[in-house]
Amino acid sequence: MLRSRTLLALLFALPLSLAAQTSHWDYEGKYGTTSWPRLSPENRICGTGHEQAPIDIRGARINKALKPITFGYAAGPMTLVNDGHTIVVTPTPGSYVLFNETRYDLVSFSFHHPSEITVKGKLSDMEVQLLHKSAEGKLLIFSIRLNEGTPNAVIAPLWEHMPKKAGTTDQVKDELNPAGLLPANRAYWTFTGSLTTPPCTEGVQWVVFEDEKDISRDQLKAFAALFKFNSRTLQNPHGRKIEAFE
Repeated sequence: MLRSRTLLALLFALPLSLAAQTSHWDYEGKYGTTSWPRLSPENRICGTGHEQAPIDIRGARINKALKPITFGYAAGPMTLVNDGHTIVVTPTPGSYVLFNETRYDLVSFSFHHPSEITVKGKLSDMEVQLLHKSAEGKLLIFSIRLNEGTPNAVIAPLWEHMPKKAGTTDQVKDELNPAGLLPANRAYWTFTGSLTTPPCTEGVQWVVFEDEKDISRDQLKAFAALFKFNSRTLQNPHGRKIEAFE
């Protein structure tokens, strides 16, 4: 199993000091989610933080001050990494979004089975999370929930190159546009949360799209064969506001 230092370097490429993070972690068992705060001093916020993610989406209120998201996603080759916890996809640099007048560059996206985010207590079959970072180092995560239905056109070529063993990589040389992962309706909920893997860094802006996307049964089975369960348990919202853009 890869160390959390390796996971974060591959998945997030963030300017965080990870030298002291040597603890193993997992989603279940001895090193599962309830044990994360005890595995390393850097993980303590996993248990003590008041802005942890994921959370259940309910009671959202429309905020008329929120603006539509501007998307500047571009097509290009993609690199896939099996980091032992999920499949991490790194797109060709250049894709970005404008959220609340701040530019965030798309760093990577990854998958969870089942979804980490729930809506009124309901889990989705899978979830894809797109991680963005601003020039100032602020983090923005887009969450798209996936449910069994028709084949997903973007996931199809990715799964053809899905690395089967932890620590291995592959590439999709054809041009793929991450915009294909997004629902046509761009209505969203937003809240302040955290990373959902150790060290559970807070201050992350989350955007959860209201509409779901399809993924086929075969596509679900292919991922579940490698990652039977790779989702963090729901966290206490501690009274956080969830705002909606319609």
